[in-house]
Amino acid sequence: MLEGLLIGLQTAFSLQNLLMVIGGCLIGTFIGMLPGLGPMSIIAIMIPVAISLGDPSAALILLAGVYYGAIFGGSTSSILLNAPGVAGTVASSFDGYPMARQGKAGKALTIAAIASFSGGFIGALLLMVFAPALSSVALLFHSAEYFALMVVGLSAIAAFAGTGQVAKALLMTLLGLIMATVGEGALFNMPRFTMGIMDLQSGFGFITLAMAMFALPEALFLVLKPKNLSGDNSGEIKDLRISRSEAKAIAPVIGRQSLQGFFIGVLPGAGATIASFLGYAVERNIATKEEQDEFGKGSIKGLAAPETANNAACTGSFVPLLTLGIPGSGTTAILLGALLALNVTPGPRLMIDEPQIFWAVIMSMFIGNLILLILNLPLIPYIAKVLSVPRNYLIPFILFFTLMGAYIGQNNATELLLLVAFGICATALKFADYPLAPLLIGFILGGMLEDNFSRSMQLYDGIGFIWERPMTLGLLVIALILVLLPSYRARRARARQAGVADGD
Repeated sequence: MLEGLLIGLQTAFSLQNLLMVIGGCLIGTFIGMLPGLGPMSIIAIMIPVAISLGDPSAALILLAGVYYGAIFGGSTSSILLNAPGVAGTVASSFDGYPMARQGKAGKALTIAAIASFSGGFIGALLLMVFAPALSSVALLFHSAEYFALMVVGLSAIAAFAGTGQVAKALLMTLLGLIMATVGEGALFNMPRFTMGIMDLQSGFGFITLAMAMFALPEALFLVLKPKNLSGDNSGEIKDLRISRSEAKAIAPVIGRQSLQGFFIGVLPGAGATIASFLGYAVERNIATKEEQDEFGKGSIKGLAAPETANNAACTGSFVPLLTLGIPGSGTTAILLGALLALNVTPGPRLMIDEPQIFWAVIMSMFIGNLILLILNLPLIPYIAKVLSVPRNYLIPFILFFTLMGAYIGQNNATELLLLVAFGICATALKFADYPLAPLLIGFILGGMLEDNFSRSMQLYDGIGFIWERPMTLGLLVIALILVLLPSYRARRARARQAGVADGD
């Protein structure tokens, strides 16, 4: 192992590979800021360039740099414009955008940059130490366990609801699950709820729904309720630095979510999206009552948690790819295709047969995350100036990127009509004080939930897999605890208040 590590260090620090890391990070960061062009699209575009290099190490280092660079940069549009074009950065907008509206855009971007760097760096350390052992753990997860993991993700919806909004959050989650059933089903290749519209055969596009739930209502809100527009529009970006007390507050969050995000990323099919949602939910559930009230209104912990988790999960997703040859997500599936095109077969023997590729990619992650931090921190004052653009210019800017993101995501004009329809409905729901995040969570997890449940039902000829597989049962018990915990805490708080009122 030590010899392979030294070979990897030498390969990663060659001039060509250093340029690949820098180039990949730059491309990923700046294109990742544009809603609609997620890491999967960018990597697909870059594959011909990577293959033309001829060197598998350089190619994978370039594509890996684009991957975590896109996740790193994807939070920018979420924080500044409330337009998350990548599923993994949706949770970053829950507290990042309120901070930007409060005139703390610079501080929000600083926290996002530090949390992203920490999650990626710690994830790379864990990848280096645990990759061989974790590959066997990943094999223990089958369809039944993935179904239970999706239920755990859905059970955390209370974390995305404000005070007294749990019923509304549940209703929106169910609506998201219903929307996920549109299109061809997992069990039968028959279209469902398409109303004869061919463009709905593959279901609603995530980018369209994300833009309709967040970006479009924001633009309409700026028009309909201009007096509610808050924030510092003087053009001077202040509060770039985080205080010692703020650093002390987010440090344990970063530590916990680096570990949790990485181990979720190791599981094929989980990825950055689930890691970011669960990270946000866990941190809100373990926070004090006063801190819980801040979540969704500009909490620094609420921003640091998903940013750390999604970057750590990106690193973790390389464990099944490199050690088992199993793509954990659509993005790593494209990376697997690039490796096969370069005559490299990922799997248990990659570390032995091609140590220069395996260790060079891991070493490049340390370099890449450091480059991303150095690149982003000095640019924060300039990036944050987007918010100093006058409102009459900012609204068309948001609308342009919203429409462009929806069209690029599916390359289909029908998506624009769906975007407008969903956007109007989302604006009405926002006026009625319904949380929109649970709807998107239900939609994202709904498809994976149905696929894994259908597969488990076929394999076990019924629902016997729930008690026949201990890990599945354990995860479902955790989901039940997450559902009951908010009610228990609320009841305990009411009892404590009643005791104080009675003079106890």
